[in-house]
Amino acid sequence: MSVPPLVICLGNVVADHTFRVEHIPEPPAKIAARSYSIGPGGMAANAAIAALRLGGRAAFWGRIGDDLNGEPLAEALAAEGVDVTGLRRVPGGRTPVGAVLVDPRGERTIISFRGAGLGTDPSWLPLDRLKDAGALCCDPRWQEGVAAAAAAARQAGVPVVLDGERSETRILVDLVPRVDHAIFSVPGLANFAPGCEPEEGLRRALASGPVTVAAVTQGEKGVLWLTRGAAKAERTPAFPVEATNTTGAGDVFHGAYALAMAERMPVERAMRFASAAGALRARDGATPDRAMVDGLLA
Repeated sequence: MSVPPLVICLGNVVADHTFRVEHIPEPPAKIAARSYSIGPGGMAANAAIAALRLGGRAAFWGRIGDDLNGEPLAEALAAEGVDVTGLRRVPGGRTPVGAVLVDPRGERTIISFRGAGLGTDPSWLPLDRLKDAGALCCDPRWQEGVAAAAAAARQAGVPVVLDGERSETRILVDLVPRVDHAIFSVPGLANFAPGCEPEEGLRRALASGPVTVAAVTQGEKGVLWLTRGAAKAERTPAFPVEATNTTGAGDVFHGAYALAMAERMPVERAMRFASAAGALRARDGATPDRAMVDGLLA
């Protein structure tokens, strides 16, 4: 029996405190939540869990503090089956935390603390492990780590997928030319290519370096994507689902897409696969398994 491909996910893990509320009020306000949960979140961490549940192997590379939020996140990722040997505990560091308010329609407001004192030096990363990976999936929250890992992945012939989420323009302008697949959110593409129409922004990404695929996820409009040398952009339609919690749907899309690259799927098929995974996450508020995604695709 063949070993499932390994997807290494580098970037952020967040202690997500999720409150389900009847409505998201304007401040000042004090309201009661219908329910509450806490669990691992963050772009790269959610992507790792998605790659694992969808049939791959997953490793998470990133940093947490030695505070009250840190070790429970490491334990939660390990309990999912994610390899956390590349997760660094930083003495005196503050772990990223998010407060997520979700209304009955699945719309959310997120208050995030991106952590502090976690350091930026990537020299401790186990880059030699990339030779065993099928794909590297990165978010933009640790610029130095992405730069180091993407360079090592390129030397190893491993495809690099970037979650082009909302970030500082200078960070995305630095990171996009380092990767093979740049997949943006709508705000992220606007940060990368201010003032550009979506297709023009994607062409700018392709022209920036060795990028072979550039895409933007557009919610109910689906995914607009462009490959190097193509005359025009393609669109993968969204799967019609009733969203209950859109938190993490984009992260799951990226984890699924990275797994698809590790499985050597053609780009068109990978976009549909990732779109189905993201849609199910938005519908259920939970990361789907492979059978669920295959069922939706069928």
